[in-house]
Order: sequence, then C-alpha cells, then structure tokens
Amino acid sequence: MKKIIGGTFVLLLLAGCSSEPDRPIAKQRMLDNRNLGTTSTQITSFPRTPFDEFIRDSASRYRVDENLIRAIIEVESNFRPDVVSKSNAIGLMQIKASTAGRDAYRYQGKSGEPSSSDLKDPQKNIDIGTAYIRILREQHLAGINHPQTLYYATVVAYVNGAGALLRTFDNDKGRAITMINNLSPEEFYQHVQTKHPAPQAPRYLWKVKNAYNALAVSY
Repeated sequence: MKKIIGGTFVLLLLAGCSSEPDRPIAKQRMLDNRNLGTTSTQITSFPRTPFDEFIRDSASRYRVDENLIRAIIEVESNFRPDVVSKSNAIGLMQIKASTAGRDAYRYQGKSGEPSSSDLKDPQKNIDIGTAYIRILREQHLAGINHPQTLYYATVVAYVNGAGALLRTFDNDKGRAITMINNLSPEEFYQHVQTKHPAPQAPRYLWKVKNAYNALAVSY
C-alpha cells in the first residue's frame, strides 16, 4: 500500500494507487510546523464524507493529521471501500493484508493479519491504515527531524516502503537518516522526484500533496 512545515505549505508503505483527477489550487495556507503529522487542530471544519467519524477516531488514537488520512484515501481509492487493486491492496486505504495489515495487527497487539472482509470494512480499514502511518513515522522513519520532510517521507514510504526510500540515500539506515536531515524539505522532495527507483513514487507524492493542500484551503 503498504503514507506531514515551515513557510507556505503546498501540499504528510505498500499499496496500489488509484488515479486522481488534477484539481485547481486556489490559494495556499500557512500551517503550524508543530501540528503537521499530528491530529489537526488548525482546521475547524472538514469535508463531509461517510467516513469522517472513523477518520477522526483513528487520527486521535494514533496522533495522525486527519487531512493526511483523507488525502491518502482520496488518492488510493477515491473513497470507495470495496476497491481491490491488481496487487490485492484492499479498501479505502489500499492495504495489503500480508504486509501493512500484518504490521498494523502486530502494533495493535494482535496476531495474524486482517481478512479481506475486514479490509473492506471502512472503520477497520481506516484504523489499520492509520496505524501503519504511525508505524512508519515511529519506527522506520524515526530520526527525521523536519516535520515537512517527515511528511514527505511518510507519504513515499506508504506507497513503496520505507526501505526503498532510505536506500536511495544509503544502505545503512542511520547514515540515510543523517543524509536526509542534511537536506531541506524542498531538496528532499526533489530527491524523491529524481532518485526514487519506483516511477509511481514521485507521482504519488505529488498527488497526495495536492489532495492535502486542496483539503487545507477548502475547509
């Protein structure tokens, strides 16, 4: 499916990606660096979807920005809970049971992996996907200092895995994190655009960033 700022924010794992139509961006919005990647406090009203209650619950439980969850859902499935990709990524957040699903279950203290019916259940899918975002930030990408860079890294890791991202810097995780911290967020973004071996990764980051930005300026 197996996805986070100083200055103006233009929008922060292993899943299939659904296509998203381009949308105009009317304006940009200033975001508090401290809030990025945590439960959103700067936005007081949200898009009305059938899944808002589940998104808010999971965002609070795992300390993930609500609009990041919404942006990933929009790009991954366009809010369709029954969609299944060719690689068997399932549901709203396009989760693969044997990878991100298993990792989320372990994080939640459960054994095994979610069933297909579990992943087609919107509440369970959102909870598992949000738990996986937390795992990425807390474990695989721990040590990245800048909130915007961490946001970008989380989105890329969500779609193609943290290991693939880190190896674009160094095979040693510690050295890779150090190299990332020596870049500005803009330099990191350009690194992904030009150096990531998976061609879908740069496009995915661009689409989630734009979806997030549209949510932020509209509500």
